[in-house]
Order: sequence, then C-alpha cells, then structure tokens
Amino acid sequence: MALWITDECINCDVCEPECPNQAISMGPEIYRIDPDRCTECVGHFDQPQCVQLCPVDCIPVHPQHVETREQLHARYLRLQAEQQQRPQASSQGVASALAEQGKPAEA
Repeated sequence: MALWITDECINCDVCEPECPNQAISMGPEIYRIDPDRCTECVGHFDQPQCVQLCPVDCIPVHPQHVETREQLHARYLRLQAEQQQRPQASSQGVASALAEQGKPAEA
C-alpha cells in the first residue's frame, strides 16, 4: 500500500526529511508520495513515519496502490539493492574519468 498526501496538506515540511526511501517530494502545490518508492516504512520502522508525524492527519493509504506487506517488503529490498549499487557505480565513474585524464585513481 503506497501512501498518499491529500489536499489537506499544510506544507509543514515534517514528512519529507523523515522518509527513509526519499519517496516524498514537493509537488506543484503540496507534497506528494512516489508510489514506486513508498514502502510504508516496511523494512525501516514499524509504522510509517510520515503518518506518525503529520500534524493534520492527511496521509492515508492510496486507494489505487493497495499492496500487501510482502509486496512492500519486496520494494524495500529492491530499493536497498539500488542504493548499494549507486556508490559503486559512482566510484567506478570517477575512476573512469580520472583514467581518461591520465590520472591514477586513489585507493
């Protein structure tokens, strides 16, 4: 189940920094939750942090993205694998750029 921020959002900025999956971002008028990144904090916390912290209670389950705990956990695992690959790819990119410039990569 991906969560959803309704138009009752007051843009208090509490939810975005607390999302462990970086699923929350500012939309055109209010914050939004990317359903492809939201795991309802499965794998991180017992309860969704945005829901726990929201002062106006405007973050329900998105009716078009109802998922099981197993599906959310699978998304958590996918996101973790992507995150682990990013630093490795980034360091390989730096080494390649240095090699092109004829500079040795630092160990």
